[in-house]
Amino acid sequence: MPADDGETAAPPMTVSVVFVHFLLAGALQRGESCERWLQAAGISAEQMAAPKGRVTLAQYAALGRAMIAERDDEALGVLPRPARAGGIALQMRAALGAPTLEVAIRRIAHVFRLLYEVIALELVRDGPLAGLVLRVTDPALPPSPFRDSLVLRVYWQLLAWLVGSRLPPVRFDFSFPRPADVEGYMRIFPAPWRFGAPASALWFEASWLKLPPCRDEAALRAFLKDGVMYVLLPRRDGAISGRVRAQLERTRPAWPDLVEVAQALHMSDSSLQRHLAAEGTSFQAIKDALRRDVAIFRLNSSEVPLSRLAAELGFSESSSFQRAFKGWTGCSPGVYRRIGRG
Repeated sequence: MPADDGETAAPPMTVSVVFVHFLLAGALQRGESCERWLQAAGISAEQMAAPKGRVTLAQYAALGRAMIAERDDEALGVLPRPARAGGIALQMRAALGAPTLEVAIRRIAHVFRLLYEVIALELVRDGPLAGLVLRVTDPALPPSPFRDSLVLRVYWQLLAWLVGSRLPPVRFDFSFPRPADVEGYMRIFPAPWRFGAPASALWFEASWLKLPPCRDEAALRAFLKDGVMYVLLPRRDGAISGRVRAQLERTRPAWPDLVEVAQALHMSDSSLQRHLAAEGTSFQAIKDALRRDVAIFRLNSSEVPLSRLAAELGFSESSSFQRAFKGWTGCSPGVYRRIGRG
């Protein structure tokens, strides 16, 4: 049994099980069994069945690596034929040395079409905005929310890496209907969404197109060592939200309020709220996400009583913690502890 080792270890970041299902979608559509990959990543069947279940980023990454390595398919089974290893490297090498991001995108789109044929990337302009649009060129190719989500996520991150920035998105369009559970989308797609659009697309300020790529061959070789997982993993916190989470981690279990954290970061509480809103989050959302991750970590790694854990997380009553935890994960802390241990 895990020991009650206190709070010395930092809680891992977690990701919604919705995105685990996304990773498996292509294989499942082909009728493949995914059990061996889930076991390799330490993800239980109970976690997969929980609508609000969560896994650690390490488990999510391990699952993606196992699938890509065994299948030799960077597209994770969502295309009619595998996207062999090296396809992303070929596209990125075509973009190196481009005078602007616009030229780099057009080079990437050209190689993308040669490699994958049935889908294409297209750079479009709409007033002050530029859009990277995913076009399905084969009418026989069935709709796939995961395919569209995967392509937008991967190519947004690749372009951001090319220019050495976050390449802030203005909007994400999705050609499929709004899913029933979109809770996890904010970490994957941190901008306003439009579902049921004519085509899936990433939109950003067109002024970014004038920037030159800042990466060279040496940087690309380093990036490609684990580049696919870099673009698949949910984004890390923004500059200010990351500082807020770090401050809360340093001070827990005291759990300071917004005003105290703002003072520690040498800004006013109103300024902190504005910065967090610009990053698509809030103080309460960051605090709850950290408390959720701490709770999951402690339940899976220790025998801490629920009453003590509630106090560690800043709840005055165990019942309040249990209600909050069920809202975060869909099940009680006791049930989640059993699920997490398979």
